[in-house]
Amino acid sequence: MSHYLFLVIGILVVFLIMIVAGTSAHPMRWIGKLAVRLVVGALLLFLLNVIGESFSMHIPINLATAAVSGFLGLPGLAALMIIKFSIGV
Repeated sequence: MSHYLFLVIGILVVFLIMIVAGTSAHPMRWIGKLAVRLVVGALLLFLLNVIGESFSMHIPINLATAAVSGFLGLPGLAALMIIKFSIGV
């Protein structure tokens, strides 16, 4: 739990420094878009895991798989499924 607390405090300190230093809003928008895409990717994976439960299909939700499905969308999700089937794990 303390690791997450340090991570959140660190992120807040970086944002506070950026706000106080007067950096432009462009990097903040970029970070926001990145975060939204990661969350959407995680939601896509969650829905795939819920639907795929009846077919014994499960793809772990982690940063790498969320990034692939979030940035590439449905083709990325299909690629993760093909990789999962080709490895056979």
